[in-house]
Amino acid sequence: MKWDWNAVSDFMPYFWDGLKVTLRILLLGSLMSFALGLVWALLMRTPTRWVRWPVGVVTEFVRDTPLLVQLFFLFYVLPEWGLTFSALTTGVFAIGLHYSTYTMQVYRAGIEAVPVGQWEAATALNLPVRRTWTAVILPQAIRRVIPALGNYVIAMLKDTPILMVITVLELMGQARLFSQEHYQFTEPITVIGVAFVLISYPASLLIRALERRLVR
Repeated sequence: MKWDWNAVSDFMPYFWDGLKVTLRILLLGSLMSFALGLVWALLMRTPTRWVRWPVGVVTEFVRDTPLLVQLFFLFYVLPEWGLTFSALTTGVFAIGLHYSTYTMQVYRAGIEAVPVGQWEAATALNLPVRRTWTAVILPQAIRRVIPALGNYVIAMLKDTPILMVITVLELMGQARLFSQEHYQFTEPITVIGVAFVLISYPASLLIRALERRLVR
């Protein structure tokens, strides 16, 4: 089979449309997973069992079920209960929720890595609880976990093609659409694969450099 450069040229408008959607999903999904993961981590540290227990059950359930199953549930089952969202909104929410259960563990590890002396110093200074968290604990914890959070961003990027199953036209969805319309499969799929490598590999190098800088 010969490589058809004309097919590549014809595919590029599809590619750019898919790339925009993919990056939008990645940005919004990452922000949601970071924010919600921090909320989960803080709730798991509350002394109230009736807060910790439901949060633990929910996050464990989400973490232990496949993202694909969660996508189908949100997109096909919730409408039967009167909750209907667009495919893109559903995809962003599913990825953000799913990965928030992993970023929660990252935040917990970062918080636990803060030296005990920092907690004792905040107590000795009689700092309010909110001030202790915002000015002493979280700045140190988040600084430690940035590289790990970056790794999950790359993982989210590689999971965006799953959203194709709920009709989101991200990169893989656009490749499938082009292939069905033009009966060309090799070129679009190859271009998509190369694109993911060109995005993921430099990002992984950046994360490694950031990690070396932060651990100094």
